[in-house]
Amino acid sequence: MLKSRAIRKIFITTLSLFIFLVVYSLPTLENSYVLKTNLEIESTTGLATDNIYLLNDDGYLVKSRILLEGATLEEKIKEILKQLTVSENNHFPKGLFPYIPKGTTILNVLCGEGKVTVDFSSEFLNMDVHTEKQIIEGIVFSILDLGDVEDVIILVEGEVLSQYPNTKESLSSPLNKSIGINREYNLTSREDISKVVIYYLSKINNEMYYVPVTKYLNDSRDKIKIIVDELSTSYIYEPNLMSFLHSKVELLDYYEQENVLFLNFNQFLFDSEDEVLEEVLYSIAYSVFDNYDVSMVMFEVDNQYVGQVSRNGKLEEK
Repeated sequence: MLKSRAIRKIFITTLSLFIFLVVYSLPTLENSYVLKTNLEIESTTGLATDNIYLLNDDGYLVKSRILLEGATLEEKIKEILKQLTVSENNHFPKGLFPYIPKGTTILNVLCGEGKVTVDFSSEFLNMDVHTEKQIIEGIVFSILDLGDVEDVIILVEGEVLSQYPNTKESLSSPLNKSIGINREYNLTSREDISKVVIYYLSKINNEMYYVPVTKYLNDSRDKIKIIVDELSTSYIYEPNLMSFLHSKVELLDYYEQENVLFLNFNQFLFDSEDEVLEEVLYSIAYSVFDNYDVSMVMFEVDNQYVGQVSRNGKLEEK
C-alpha cells in the first residue's frame, strides 16, 4: 500500500513538473518565432532571408529581415502580408510594428509577368489618416524586394484601390518603387528636381536598422554624388536618423562596368582604426541599389579594393 502511494506520488510530482516545464517554455517557443530583423541571421545560419518593412515609433518604415517558409512567390507574399497585419499573434522586436489594419484578410494573390495582384478584404480601408501612405509604401516595397516583381496592383474586394481611404488623394495603379518611401521634400523651385533614395541608420532597442528615405531635391548631379554628400553631411534633418560616413569623405571616381558600380573614395572612408564600417558600406550600397540597376557595388580607397556588397545583401571585405 505504501509502495503504491509512493509510486503514485512520484508519478504526480513528475507529471506536474513536466506540465510546469511545458507551460514555462511556451513563451520561449513563442519568442523563437519573433521575426529575425538583423543581417546576422544570414551570416550565422547561412539561410537566405527576405526584406520586410516595418513601422517604428517615429513613423518611419524600417528595412528589416525575415525568414520566410513559403516555397513559391505567392506563399511568400501571403506570409509577408500576414506578418504586416495587426494581430495578437504578431511577434516583433521591440520598437517595430505591423500596420495593415486589424481584421484584414487576404482574399487572393496572383503573380505573373512581373506583376503581383493582391486582393484585400474591406477592413483594409480602416487605415489611420497619419499612416495610410506608409501602409501602401511598406506593402509595395516588401513585395517588390522579393525579386522578379516589377509592379503591384492592390485591390479591395475585387476593386482597384485608386485613392487613399482618408485623404482621397489619387493612387496610381500598378504601383512600383517610384511611389517612394519615407518621402521627404527639400525643394526650393520646380527646376532640376531629383528623386533619390538614401539609406540612413536608426537605433531601435539597442539594434541598428536601415531606414530608406526618398528625397526630392533641386539637384541635377549624378545620384551617387548626391548619395555620398547626403550621407557625409554633418547635419541630418531628422534627429533619429544617422550616418557613419565621415564628413571629409570624397568620391574620387566612379564607373559602371558589367553590372557593377565601382566607387573609389579617399582615405576618409576608413574609420580611426583604418577599417571600413559595415554600416557605411551597407548604407551606400542599399542607396545605390534603389537608384541604379546594378547587381553589385565595389568599394575602393585610392584605387585599392576594400570590399563589395551584392544586391542580395551579401558583404565581402578585404
